Amino acid sequence: MKLTSGFVLSLSLLSGGCFYGFSGGGLPPEVKTVAVLPFDNLTPDPSLTEEVNSAVRNALERRLGLRQAGENSADAIVRGTISRYEADVPVAVTATGGAQVDVARRLVQIIISIEIENTQTGTMLWQRQGLQLEGDYEGDREADGRRKALERLTTDIVDGAQSQW
Repeated sequence: MKLTSGFVLSLSLLSGGCFYGFSGGGLPPEVKTVAVLPFDNLTPDPSLTEEVNSAVRNALERRLGLRQAGENSADAIVRGTISRYEADVPVAVTATGGAQVDVARRLVQIIISIEIENTQTGTMLWQRQGLQLEGDYEGDREADGRRKALERLTTDIVDGAQSQW
């Protein structure tokens, strides 16, 4: 029986794909619950604490599948410090004539240190010191920039936790 080269190639691609997969990575399998402690806030903006904590909790629940638990019963604990918040960093300016300029785009910058500790082993699962998060915005829409910066935080946490090979 004669097989065409196209059929053989298709068959080998299909059968080869069946055995491929990832193993490892992510948080240890015993980590199923997490407690997110209130972040220390060294900035003059008190509302930032709740926004950061909420973003972190949502990332851990929705994107990593962890359930919330109390500090004494959680498999992992998240701690952090918000060390800087700058909401009005100009990034795009246009000259309007003379020595005057208009700021077209601004940037929110948040600097955070964060750690996720395995309470069962006492080891650090993931940590970052001085993590700089940025979000740009136009005009007086600072909330848009803050939202973008917090989205970057959740992405960094999820990517960092999943990259633990």
